[in-house]
Amino acid sequence: MARQKKQVTAGHLIFSAVYLLLWPAVLLFLSGDWYWTEGWIFGIWFIVMCIACGVYLYNRDPQLLAERYRLPGSGGQKKWDIGLLHLLAIIFIIWTFVMPLDAKRYECTRNFPDWLNMIGGIGLLPAVFFIYRSFTDNTYLSPLVRIQKERKQKVITKGVYSMIRHPMYLGAILMFICTPLLLGSAYGIIPGILLSFLLIFRIIGEEKMLTEELKGYKEYKKKVKYRLVPFLW
Repeated sequence: MARQKKQVTAGHLIFSAVYLLLWPAVLLFLSGDWYWTEGWIFGIWFIVMCIACGVYLYNRDPQLLAERYRLPGSGGQKKWDIGLLHLLAIIFIIWTFVMPLDAKRYECTRNFPDWLNMIGGIGLLPAVFFIYRSFTDNTYLSPLVRIQKERKQKVITKGVYSMIRHPMYLGAILMFICTPLLLGSAYGIIPGILLSFLLIFRIIGEEKMLTEELKGYKEYKKKVKYRLVPFLW
């Protein structure tokens, strides 16, 4: 176990700590209001989620933690996924900047309904559930679309993977849509929707790879019929 933990360097942990604090701080800074209640709610939600996932992986699954730090283009990642990841990163940055600028600094979105703020906040609860459980249930949860031959990757069918085939993506989509609702940014919903559609596109490509290259995935698809939403898709 100690040998596996060495795969994660001090540099990785420092980067994670900086990112963990920097992203919520950037949202508050761009908003122009360090007392922005909704911004603090989201920041605390994000920090608690990341710490919970990070502590679990460091102590219980260091191999997956190391995999999460794998650089794009390595480990046999599908070429189409490299470009898609860069596009996701660009739109993610736009999403991050648009929400505080729209909701607080320039107040482009006015009279945002309180009930939508509440829906956004409530929606982040299942988001963190699916994201966290994806990490605990699936030791092969790579950020890259690739087959982990060196780890003898197998099909995961337990936990949330017995409900839908891509719970991590569901959690991410809930975050992309519910965060601008919580923050009161109508314009932030637009890049959130774009990010969601890109993840849906990624699911299609990833499932093609898994069906063709991962033993037992065809049978898993027959058992768990839905990708993201039961009885819908």
